[in-house]
Amino acid sequence: MTTRLTVAQALVRFLAAQHTERDGVRQRLIGATWGIFGHGNVAGLGQALVEYGDDMPFHQGRNEQSMVHAAVGYARQSNRLSTHAVTTSIGPGATNLVTGAALATVNHLPVLLLPGDVFATRVADPVLQQLEVPYAGDVSVNDCLRPVSRYFDRVTRPEALIPAALQAMRVLTDPVETGAVTLALPQDVQAEAYDWPDEFFAERTWTVRRPAADPAELAEAVRAIRAARRPLVVAGGGVHHSRAEEALAAFAEATGIPVASTQAGKGSLRHDHPQDVGGVGHTGTATADELARTADLVIGVGTRYTDFTTASNTLFQGDGVRFLNLNIASFDGHKLAGLPLVADARSALDELTGALRSHGHRVADAYVTEYGEDKERWEQRVDACYEADEPDVRPTQPQVLGALDALVDESDVIINAAGSLPGDLHKLWRARSRDQYHLEYGYSCMGYEIPAAIGVKLAAPERNVWALVGDGTYLMMPTEIVTAVQEGIAIKILLVQNHGYASIGGLSESVGGERFGTAYRYTADDGTFTGAPLPVDLAANVASLGMRVLRAKTVRELREALAEARRADTPTCVYVETETADTVSGPPPAQAWWDVPVAETATRPSAVKARELYERHVSTRRRHL
Repeated sequence: MTTRLTVAQALVRFLAAQHTERDGVRQRLIGATWGIFGHGNVAGLGQALVEYGDDMPFHQGRNEQSMVHAAVGYARQSNRLSTHAVTTSIGPGATNLVTGAALATVNHLPVLLLPGDVFATRVADPVLQQLEVPYAGDVSVNDCLRPVSRYFDRVTRPEALIPAALQAMRVLTDPVETGAVTLALPQDVQAEAYDWPDEFFAERTWTVRRPAADPAELAEAVRAIRAARRPLVVAGGGVHHSRAEEALAAFAEATGIPVASTQAGKGSLRHDHPQDVGGVGHTGTATADELARTADLVIGVGTRYTDFTTASNTLFQGDGVRFLNLNIASFDGHKLAGLPLVADARSALDELTGALRSHGHRVADAYVTEYGEDKERWEQRVDACYEADEPDVRPTQPQVLGALDALVDESDVIINAAGSLPGDLHKLWRARSRDQYHLEYGYSCMGYEIPAAIGVKLAAPERNVWALVGDGTYLMMPTEIVTAVQEGIAIKILLVQNHGYASIGGLSESVGGERFGTAYRYTADDGTFTGAPLPVDLAANVASLGMRVLRAKTVRELREALAEARRADTPTCVYVETETADTVSGPPPAQAWWDVPVAETATRPSAVKARELYERHVSTRRRHL
């Protein structure tokens, strides 16, 4: 039996019938479609979404990149078991997807991209917005998406949709391969009719696997852990993707091994768990970084070991330090010349815990006492950063976080991605649940926060979802506020105004760049941006997009505004000004280095001094072989 439909109609019906299943729980794979329509998709996918609107929920976006961010936020909150599709026209609509696609792929988060494309038949050539490539007739701007996609196909014939769609679902649901998946859809093919086999539209369930550890690798891992005197777990995002938090807690409690976390892994243990020692690496805590420097075995669980985690390979300095890498991806399992334990995080942690319990293995009590006392001292530093002795003055950025920290419970989700906030949050934030801390720091994409908050709220409508946004990030991409208002998606925005790029300003100063071009100020007589702060009223801008705004000028007003926003059932923004970006103070300094190369020759004293310091740090780098 067959059914005659257009390619776009067939694709929408197919997507509505796809499901995932893990641990006996089944859910829809493509929960909704985001779209902005133009001539490349309005007559195809646009018409199909009208035709089958009952089967496929639709969200109207304002920026193509932000639609991908919303889909990614939804996917992460859904534990990668469900995601959204994103459709665009050809030309700029399609190329605007590239940044969002890169973010998804870097973070191993599934999203389905459906950009329109030029005519496959080439009866009208070139069409509006087509990039002509003199040396290749089969290239369009959509080819920009190839390097940032885990799977890419251009559907140039109706019947080619069947294998392409099935391959797309395979990649989206593979915990190793997943990321951005792109099906480029020529606009003429979208509208072309075909007699589809009814089996194509049958309900399909894609099982998300939990591969167990290889027995030989498991035995080697157990031997390595039993031989270690100062082991340290580095928990990455794979712990959350696997829902391995309870398994990690059982492992840590049974062995006494402390657990540090990457940005993606923070919250793997609650902040008050005895074995949790906080963030690790350049933005980590003093407790975790000192343990990392003296560890003889680093047990990476679901981490990619980025340069922020390893402090650009200067952090792990212990004599003879070895790495044991539990990761579902072999590529990551072999990093830093480590012992690979290639398996699902939850499955392998359960196996490790059982094997070590059978040996009665546990680290020395003195080690537990050492990191416990260090953790207590760090918590006192956090308290000092959060404390505001004078509630009627302008808050520092850590005091802003302290006010929010005092208000939330385990049901709240905080979202951030870029600027100075990620460093403060990684050091200071006290994660109360497995998914409260939502930091996108694999790509650290400015503009992610607001659309991602929408995606998270759609996935978990019962949660309070906070987008923590600096002024630099806000100016990049505030447009999805309109979507939140339109659909009544009650996200909370905490908008921090410090008149510039605080994070990069500090980095610029440390590498001899003298904060050049990082402050939002008027141009001075000498041509530098050192005049008075710009009179930009971001709160007024938020209000102009339809969102309710609560202004706070002092710590006291901030506390009141945050409490009111948390109670709100409509989209609400809390706006607060802190110190300017060139006078930020309060958070503890970096506890580990990060390699940003400094000019090797310069005449300005700041750069000369920065280069001297840089060379001292570089001399401590190790290659773990």
